[in-house]
Amino acid sequence: MKVLNLRCTQGHGFEGWFGSEEDFDAQRERALIECPICGDKAIVKGLSAPRLNLGAGREPAAAAPVAHAAPDTPAARWMRAMREVLANTEDVGERFAEEARRMHYGEVAERGIRGRATREQTEALLDEGIEVLPLLLPDALKEPLQ
Repeated sequence: MKVLNLRCTQGHGFEGWFGSEEDFDAQRERALIECPICGDKAIVKGLSAPRLNLGAGREPAAAAPVAHAAPDTPAARWMRAMREVLANTEDVGERFAEEARRMHYGEVAERGIRGRATREQTEALLDEGIEVLPLLLPDALKEPLQ
């Protein structure tokens, strides 16, 4: 298994796991790799330190547990916020405008929802006094990250 440090053209760094260098190259050529923050598919490989096992036959020394704090960069804060939104809202897909109206007019209980709406649907919701907020999520964020 190869663990590679990757970066998109926007400068977001992330890690990718691949079976081999060839596997990474093949996936990159087919645009299957995308930045989990912005969705950019122009990905470059950065420097990665290999793991060298030079102590064959010796038991590894017990390492003290290391607490890793989540980075406090704007991108990391945005990623945490988007994960929070995804965890606490229901994806109603193409029914977004219909569900938002049903909640606004008291036909169903209010709850956090997300989905897709056209510009016309969004403008109509706003004209009716229904508050909506566009939220652009890269596809990679919609699925569990490994």
